[in-house]
Amino acid sequence: MIFIKKREDIAIMREGGKMLHEIVSAVIEMARPGITTKQLEERAFAMMIEKGAEPAFPKLAGFPGAIHTALNEEIVHIPPSNRALQEGDILSVDAGLLWKGYYADMARTIAIGEVSDEARHFLRTIKKSLKMALANIRPGNTVGDIGNVIQRFVESQGYGVIRELCGHGIGKELHEDPQIPNVGFRNSGDQLKSGMVICVEPMITMGSWEIIKREGHGYVTKDGSLSAHVEDTICVTPQGCEVLTRP
Repeated sequence: MIFIKKREDIAIMREGGKMLHEIVSAVIEMARPGITTKQLEERAFAMMIEKGAEPAFPKLAGFPGAIHTALNEEIVHIPPSNRALQEGDILSVDAGLLWKGYYADMARTIAIGEVSDEARHFLRTIKKSLKMALANIRPGNTVGDIGNVIQRFVESQGYGVIRELCGHGIGKELHEDPQIPNVGFRNSGDQLKSGMVICVEPMITMGSWEIIKREGHGYVTKDGSLSAHVEDTICVTPQGCEVLTRP
C-alpha cells in the first residue's frame, strides 16, 4: 500500500531529513586515510543519540551499526569495521534514522584523497543521475520515468546500473511501497502523487551490473569493479518535489 503523507507528517520528516544531512555531512568531513569505518559509524551513532533520534538500520535484521560503509567494489549494507580508509578509496556512506515515528534515509559516495580521472567522472555521473531523476519527480509521472532517466544517462556514460537493488517509499516504515527501480520504461509502474515520500537511490558500477550477496550482510559487484551509491528522501509536491535530506 502506498501512503500519502499529511502536511504535519512531512514537517516531521523534514526535521529528520535535515538532521540526517548534518550527520552524514559530519561523517564525510571526518573520512580521510587512516580513519576506520567503525570510527565513522561511532560518530554517526553519537550524533543521532545526541539529537534524540534512533539509528534505523539496527532495526533491519539486526544490522550491526548505525550506517553502511561500502568501499570500492562494495555496494551497500556493508557493516562498519576496523578497516582503515586508504588514499584512492571510494567510500559510500548510507545512513538512516527514526525521528518522532518517521524515517529518513540518505547516501553519498566520495573519493578518499586523490583518485583517478575516470573515478572522478564516475562519481560525477552518479551525482548527475540523481539530479536528473529529481527533475522527473512530479505528480502524474511514474516510477518508470525515474528509472528510465537514471538508466539511460548512466549507461550512456559506459557504466552499469544495478537491477537487484532499488529505492523505496518511506514513512513510518523505512521501506514502504512503491519500489523505485533505477532502470525502467517511461510511463510504467506506479504513478507519483502529491504527498508521496520516496527514496531515490541510484547504485551504479564501473563494469557489469551483476552483483553478489555476501554471507551475513552486504552486496558487492560480481566483477570486482568500483561501485557508487547516492540517495535522498524526497517528497512529491504539487509543483514537483522537495528533497527532505538536504538543507
